[in-house]
Amino acid sequence: MNFKSLKIGKYVIEKPIVQGGMGIGISWDRLAGNVSKEGGLGVISSVGTGYYEDKAYANKLVSNRPLSESNFYSKDGFDKIIKNARKISGDKPLAANILYAINGYGDVVRNACESGIDIIITGAGLPTNMPEFTEGYPDVALVPIVSSAKALKIICKRWQKRYNRLPDAVVLEGPKSGGHQGFTYEQCKMEENQLENLVVPVVEEAAKWGDIPVIAAGGVWDKEDIQKMMSLGASGVQMGTRFIGTHECDAHYNLKEVLLNAKKDDIKLMGSPVGYPAQGIVTNLTQLVEKREGPAIRCISNCVSPCNRGVEAKEVGFCIADRLSDAFMGNTQTGLFFSGTNGYKLNEIISVKELINKLMQGE
Repeated sequence: MNFKSLKIGKYVIEKPIVQGGMGIGISWDRLAGNVSKEGGLGVISSVGTGYYEDKAYANKLVSNRPLSESNFYSKDGFDKIIKNARKISGDKPLAANILYAINGYGDVVRNACESGIDIIITGAGLPTNMPEFTEGYPDVALVPIVSSAKALKIICKRWQKRYNRLPDAVVLEGPKSGGHQGFTYEQCKMEENQLENLVVPVVEEAAKWGDIPVIAAGGVWDKEDIQKMMSLGASGVQMGTRFIGTHECDAHYNLKEVLLNAKKDDIKLMGSPVGYPAQGIVTNLTQLVEKREGPAIRCISNCVSPCNRGVEAKEVGFCIADRLSDAFMGNTQTGLFFSGTNGYKLNEIISVKELINKLMQGE
């Protein structure tokens, strides 16, 4: 099978591979810039940009962590990441992943537009008002993440009625993805919710609104998986965990090593302060949390609105901002390490160029 290019709005992605947005700091300028340079779509995570360049862009710190949402997310840090990624990618399209659940979502979307991002991808909630934050930037393509045909229908109806526009593409994420899921624990295991069973109904729904490209995500690992998704009607795939196994991935080597050492049974669904189950690797932290002996929860950064300033964090036993930032910085004792279900297959660190060649050629 020869893979066709992927069109998202006015942008053409030469190789139909979207690198998943991974935060904190897993997919910033080096990873995203190089994925775009090699013909895929590099995606910058907007989460925790106050940590960029050793917290150089966070104006206030407490316990060496960015204080409040205004420092955890840094506009200047985000702008610098986008500009540095652009130096690598040249004129190839670049995307930003902006979680709908974060505090200040609309401001972050506007910041991305001002910094010259081409495509915005949003999940962690149903972004029914996403277009209102990109007013004045008609060339910025908008891509919501959904987990069902019903969710896509709701978004299309609302966007068309309120804003007279439709998504430029849609990411369909199944329950094998790393990080937060769009399903409950029980729904994650149900056969009808597996990605291969979701693609056809979502492609059919997308066609009703004018052939919106569907990008399949969650458990896609190799060329065979890409071919399978394309044969079901997807126009492209999104892959996150596999890109952690690259030299250019922005995270600390210790984070990559946790994946390299992970076994199949180590990757499990767990609770999260965001309110959705999350998929990650069983580590020292998860064992401490199970015994209610995890690190203190202070809600220094106030990162996501569903957590309700640490109330939900105390329920599940960990602060997601602190623990993901620890993982980014290489702390294997208190870090939280997200992974898709196939993360145990990672067995080497290679370049982005090598990885994309493997995915395209099946070597």
